[in-house]
Amino acid sequence: MSSNISIEQPVVEVVPRAVTQAKMDRRAQASALIKPLDEYSIADRLEAQAEQYGDQTFLTYGEQRFSYAEVNAKANQVAHAVRARGLERGDTCAIAIENRPEFFFTWFGLTKLGVVVAFINTQVNGVPLVHAIKTANAKAVIVGEECAHNFAVTEGINSVSSVSDTASASALWLLPDHENPAQAEHLAGLDQSFAQTLANASQDNPNKALRAGLTAETPTLLIFTSGTTGLPKAAVYSHMRWMSSGDVMAVTIDAKAEDVFYCCLPLYHGAAATSLTSTALKAGASIVMRRKFSVREFWRDVRNNDVTVCQYIGEICRYLLNQPSDSSGHKLRCMMGAGLSSEIWKRWLERFGDMDIYEGWGSTEANTNLINLDNRIGSCGRIPNWDKTNLRLIRYDLEGDEHLRDENGFCIQCQPGEVGEAVGFIINHPEIGGGRFEGYTTAEATEQKILRDVFQEGDAFWRSGDLLRYDEEGYFFFVDRVGDTFRWKSENVSTQEVASALEDYHGAELINIYGVQVPDHEGRAGMAAIVMQDGYEFDPQAFYDLTEERVPRYAAPQFVRVSAAADMTTTFKLRKVDLQRQGYDPEACQDPLFVRNDKLGTYQPYSQAVLGAVGLPAFKVA
Repeated sequence: MSSNISIEQPVVEVVPRAVTQAKMDRRAQASALIKPLDEYSIADRLEAQAEQYGDQTFLTYGEQRFSYAEVNAKANQVAHAVRARGLERGDTCAIAIENRPEFFFTWFGLTKLGVVVAFINTQVNGVPLVHAIKTANAKAVIVGEECAHNFAVTEGINSVSSVSDTASASALWLLPDHENPAQAEHLAGLDQSFAQTLANASQDNPNKALRAGLTAETPTLLIFTSGTTGLPKAAVYSHMRWMSSGDVMAVTIDAKAEDVFYCCLPLYHGAAATSLTSTALKAGASIVMRRKFSVREFWRDVRNNDVTVCQYIGEICRYLLNQPSDSSGHKLRCMMGAGLSSEIWKRWLERFGDMDIYEGWGSTEANTNLINLDNRIGSCGRIPNWDKTNLRLIRYDLEGDEHLRDENGFCIQCQPGEVGEAVGFIINHPEIGGGRFEGYTTAEATEQKILRDVFQEGDAFWRSGDLLRYDEEGYFFFVDRVGDTFRWKSENVSTQEVASALEDYHGAELINIYGVQVPDHEGRAGMAAIVMQDGYEFDPQAFYDLTEERVPRYAAPQFVRVSAAADMTTTFKLRKVDLQRQGYDPEACQDPLFVRNDKLGTYQPYSQAVLGAVGLPAFKVA
């Protein structure tokens, strides 16, 4: 069965820029700078940069400034303090700290001992928090005071086992936050003496012998996936992979020591902690931190701090475009990130001025990736030569939820225009770092992401779970997640493509498209959860007219719920599981509901009579 999806998109002008072969060659060279068996770590890089750029500002947080030398000294204090508490090379320590300088001090300090650092989502408590600590096998957790409440309300957190049901519980060490003091009762289960140990610790570099023999391929980070469909998994990140990311991106964006990076995404997530931080550190540049993303403060921060580089997620660009703001006088020269649709991309450049947009594709655990080097609007990257990449695009049967295979039982590569799943050939070679799949903390989770016998017996590829397509020139375009494509009226519908086609609906803050089950019907019907901007009301007729103009009728949302707020992860990814479960049941959904009526040519307020008029049954949550 064909997996092609064809939905008409708004036409945008494409003005790509030339990319020199020299830059492509430098990127390739940068990716191979660090070898798996090199005795070289993040700590070594930090100490080298502190030596070279000692007095230059590394971190800016509000009115606070920390030079490279000062960040290194603060990290040293953490290293000495946790060593005094018993942590050593090979142990795992989790940290739950919001975006503030102490996040970097703590993270880099732990690397000085060769301790693996697990980043805990600062928004979670209860089962997800316990799951994260157990999955990380953390011997200790450094808890920012701003997160103390999460631990206080989590039942059994003080008995979370770090190794097994009979092992000692993970130590919980409090890291004070004078901006956000916690209530006394929330601190009861935390070791408050750690702050004094930290204050008394030496600022000198720890003896390198403590990490002697630690190679670049050694794990250094555990970064949890966003958890849009369930409990997050802990992806493993090696020193080599983290530093190589910075090496390549520094060449890609021509980063210099004079650059100022803006960090407004949560550091516990991969984008800010890996790409942005590793690139800034490699270049000897500065990072301006904001604790949480703010539409109101974004351009003020960018202007006041002479920011030149910003990391983005597509949704924050949408938010910024939907709000009045004064962006005049900014020095932003480039953006790097993912999830920027063609329409938002074009509007961004028109409103905020010409700049380089480095839209990419990949994931926290990916062993392959793409990046748009030449500003081709809407594209997440280009492959001009298939011999120089481990990425492949293979045909996928959306209805059968399986990969299509030929008469020999092997997968079939997609041709230009075909939609397929992106996979990355897994390379395991002692002298090659690229193409490795470093997996998760459990063998079971790792194996679930591996596809075997793809093009020949015995080969192995990492599964992205992402559907992409590419054109005749080799430009790639993100289509959807596997599972975010549903089938209705014998047609495959991409939630991402429908959302992109309708995203400029007048007054909409965002539109989340998903498929919902309809009793006694095959497949799923499309549903839209729409959040309107302040001052705007949902206009059912205008929305219907837009769907008629932009998408085939089978792809148009059959139902609409007008939500007061979006259901999103803290990294601005839309959640769909609960929305799908609630469906169009008015008892499960308290938001206003509308039903599409093609006979009348509009969306009507939900009622049993309206459902009957369009021949659809009532929905009941299972």
